[in-house]
Amino acid sequence: MSPETLDLYNTFLAVLALIALAGAVALAVYRLVKGPEASELLTPGALWLAWTVAAVATAGSLIYSEVVHFIPCRLCWYQRIAMYPMAIILLVGAIRREVVVRYYALPLAVIGLGISIYHYIIQMYPSLEGGSCDPTNPCSARYVEQFGFVSIPFMAGAGFIVIAVLLMFYVRDTRE
Repeated sequence: MSPETLDLYNTFLAVLALIALAGAVALAVYRLVKGPEASELLTPGALWLAWTVAAVATAGSLIYSEVVHFIPCRLCWYQRIAMYPMAIILLVGAIRREVVVRYYALPLAVIGLGISIYHYIIQMYPSLEGGSCDPTNPCSARYVEQFGFVSIPFMAGAGFIVIAVLLMFYVRDTRE
């Protein structure tokens, strides 16, 4: 991948993460202001949206490692361990329209978010890294930095937040 194409890809994913994050915040505020009746806004497509986020995050990380040849650090692997199964779990849940899928996917999203936040903090303050990461592939390394603050852990964290918000407010449509 050429440097120009990589920069375009990084910018695209960074903008996508920021838009998704803004949407999740707006959705959470709307739900909190309107109360339980606001859940109808999310009912038909919430699981499909959550699956789309997980699928895009999975594909994005695979492109970074397999096409761009970024070597994932240890914390990146842990985030992948949380994200990859959600792409499958949410797809099955969306096809079957099951509310119970949130009990399987939400813990993964919350755990992944915690790892993403920790990873982002380590990138911001490399002295906090400690000895848990590989010295030849440190977790503090920034392969991507768009707009001065958007990195791979930031994008992953945005994905985990969007999925968590969608799952927390999802209720099955009683008309189904």
